[in-house]
Amino acid sequence: MCKTLKVSASGFYGWRDRPLCKRQRANAVLTVQIREAFVASDETYGMPRIRAELMDAGIVASRKRIAALMRQEHMRGVSRRRSFCVTTERDARHRPAPDLVKREFVATDINQLWVADMTYIPTWTGFLYLAMVIDVYSRKVVGWAFGERMTSDLVILALNMALMTRKPQSVIHHSDQGSQYTSIAFGNRCKEMGVRPSMGTVGDAYDNAMAESFFASLECELIARRTWKTKTEARLAVFTWIESWYNPRRRHSGLNYLSPNNFERKNQEKINNTENQIIHELQ
Repeated sequence: MCKTLKVSASGFYGWRDRPLCKRQRANAVLTVQIREAFVASDETYGMPRIRAELMDAGIVASRKRIAALMRQEHMRGVSRRRSFCVTTERDARHRPAPDLVKREFVATDINQLWVADMTYIPTWTGFLYLAMVIDVYSRKVVGWAFGERMTSDLVILALNMALMTRKPQSVIHHSDQGSQYTSIAFGNRCKEMGVRPSMGTVGDAYDNAMAESFFASLECELIARRTWKTKTEARLAVFTWIESWYNPRRRHSGLNYLSPNNFERKNQEKINNTENQIIHELQ
């Protein structure tokens, strides 16, 4: 082998027995740490979120170094695929609410602006439908409901959960012009609870971009990678993904790579510290 490769036997044995250099040992340790973070994300995280995980653990490494080690170990985060599924069916008999958002999905505090939408989840026994409500401020799913049909009752259930957990005052609820959201029942519930309905145009995903983004994440990180025999299995999987992963742990680039729960907690701590400082100065 040495003759074929044109190296000396002593050179080969020297290379084989030579101890790893400091950089190689550090890379070996870092690779293990990267692997742990990658597996903990259900193998969905790419380099930016892996780096954020390591930084939270006090491990500092450059983007290029982490990316190179991930390529070397064939660790690749999931990527979104473009979906053209249409679930919006407009009812011409019902007048849609005005567009109060105009594609400006910005909020400076919780319970200022919510976005809502529906999607379907395939199972061996048919489709399961999911309606959800997201707080734009923190990207947190604050209300959700499952159903076997896309009805106004389904979106009202998701709204009721959001109202119960958040107790907002005059929040804007933005959705598409689906018949479920333009229904009289849904409109009455919004009016009863002081919710301000808002709707984008028909067939334009950009008018409800944040809700579309959430469903794209759900699709590529969970639905496209699993199959379920029953609707009960699908309910449990999606519930676990939302309540055990998305809200408390999944990092968002738009939140400085914090999870929704941590983003809300950190901002509440800032508010509390500011209030305490003002009180202390007044005293």
